Amino acid sequence: MPERLLSMATSSHAECGRRFSLERCWRIAATGFCFALFGFGGMLVLCLAFPLLRLLVWRRERRQALARDIVHFSFRFFCKVMTTVGVISYEVRGLEKLQRRGLLVVANHPSLIDVVMLISLIRQPDCVVKASAWRNPFMLGPVSLCGFIRNQDGPQLIEDCIASVRGGSNLIIFPEGTRTRIDALQERRVNPLQRGAANIAVRGRLPLTPVVITVTEPMLTKQQPWYQAPMRRPHFVLNVLDDLDPSNLVPADTAPTLMARVLAERLSNFFNRELKCLP
Repeated sequence: MPERLLSMATSSHAECGRRFSLERCWRIAATGFCFALFGFGGMLVLCLAFPLLRLLVWRRERRQALARDIVHFSFRFFCKVMTTVGVISYEVRGLEKLQRRGLLVVANHPSLIDVVMLISLIRQPDCVVKASAWRNPFMLGPVSLCGFIRNQDGPQLIEDCIASVRGGSNLIIFPEGTRTRIDALQERRVNPLQRGAANIAVRGRLPLTPVVITVTEPMLTKQQPWYQAPMRRPHFVLNVLDDLDPSNLVPADTAPTLMARVLAERLSNFFNRELKCLP
């Protein structure tokens, strides 16, 4: 009898292992399909939709708004595809807080697809694009047509970001500057934050709308190639929290430079605390 039970347990374990192996192989193939779809969709938008916008819409502001809507709805469709084929699942808590205009959205950055998910949730999104994208012939058209902000040194970057938010756009910033390291993900903390978002909030006197993103399995981190699929399907949770007023976090009489540094530290503590509190 014990031998029979042991045999049944071993068989069940092997069957479970095969099921997980087949599921993982499927997700690797589905992830490759999604990357190909993203590239194909990008080329379609670049070669068809954006040239039509330039030809048919003469007003720059209207053209920019329509271009951002195209990106927004394209990313929404792409997220739907990812969930349908089983690459990821995700849920959003507090979505109504993103249905406003003139937001400075700050989020942690555990995965490559965080940007895609956030843009799919936010109308009229704006973001800071690295300078190399403006030299890339395939990226130049989309980033310029959408009016995204060029990442550059000096105060002009801060002024452009403040003007974007005050003009009604929703600016998405990842204060970590890059994706969260795997060791930090496992310890439920963020990388050391840069001061860009804090500088924008301080100098523009703008509230911050924090989005705390958690994921059950590391996926598409800086250290992972796309084909290194996790054992189980990752589940993302995007928690949109109440706005943070910089004046409530740092004394108002603090010098702006020091205020930005202190605010960045307080923001880092805030994200770390929220990540540890979330289930």
